[in-house]
Amino acid sequence: MHEHHVRTLGALPHAAGQVARLACEQAKKAEIDVGPLLKKVDISRHQIENTDERLKVPAQIRFLNLISDALQDDILGFHLAQLPDLRDLGLVYYVAASTNTLGEALRRTARYSRIVNEGVSIKYLDDGDVGMTLHYIGVSRHPDRHQIEFFMVMLVRLCRHLTGLHLIPSRVRLMHRRTGANSELVAFFGGTVDFGAPVDELAFNSVRDLPVVSADPYLNRLLIKYCEEALSRRPSNRGPFRLSVENEIVPLLPHGKAHAGEVSRRLGVSQRTLTRRLTAEGLTFSGVLKGLRVDLARRYLADKELSISQIAWLLGFQEVSAFTHAFKRWTGEGPKQARARGASQ
Repeated sequence: MHEHHVRTLGALPHAAGQVARLACEQAKKAEIDVGPLLKKVDISRHQIENTDERLKVPAQIRFLNLISDALQDDILGFHLAQLPDLRDLGLVYYVAASTNTLGEALRRTARYSRIVNEGVSIKYLDDGDVGMTLHYIGVSRHPDRHQIEFFMVMLVRLCRHLTGLHLIPSRVRLMHRRTGANSELVAFFGGTVDFGAPVDELAFNSVRDLPVVSADPYLNRLLIKYCEEALSRRPSNRGPFRLSVENEIVPLLPHGKAHAGEVSRRLGVSQRTLTRRLTAEGLTFSGVLKGLRVDLARRYLADKELSISQIAWLLGFQEVSAFTHAFKRWTGEGPKQARARGASQ
């Protein structure tokens, strides 16, 4: 293995692994052998059984997808988020629970979230509504549904627990797409969930100054000290630049704006810097775009409720014929044939 590849693997962000362990337990209860699934994503039994071991975030995402398929549970992350005691979040929970107001609790949760998961950066949001936006760092966002839905549900549970009120979010926005009815999600959040959004976001109206029922300023000061120390030990490596580029491309595709100029603008770099940093990883922008489209096309084709014309639009093609020709170039078969073959497997 090349030295560069070793460094890249070592730089992958890690997570505490709580959601993966919950998924593992649910699979075991259903008498599913998790051994082969763990092996597929390169997680050892020792890692999954030892709560002190941290897991690579991309491996956790792939593992959740496999468990979801095995359990035939399309909203696995949502169901898993109903299970744990909020205190299992550790220091992050206790900092939030000892803060005076919900607004400050959310601000602290955002700051210390990387203690729990290095692959997700949470930004505190205060634009009239109060909440959070979630951004993936060093991890591809597009393969994930279950981890992000787990986070969103846990955040709502946390807000309701801290205030003792059944708070209803003013908006819930998720970048991944879902088709069909999602009645359980709507019932939990208390309103519509906006899928296929340009950002992962959760917000509440008029909650900034709500008191936290367990506020303890003395404990809070002590815990903040511990959290600052823990945060300082977390690696700052942001992972391969390709992943940042992919995460900006996905929400731009349906609007036909997935161009190098727009992506570089969103990343805050010049187009020349974008090209240079991709070249350093042996990549081109067109190559990254093509690879992402192939991957997304296969994922969308597996969703029987998405028509071929809808998939073409989601991938940024103005005509179905253009998508069909491109897919044949990429894979050697048409999208209808690929969908039929997948259904027969």
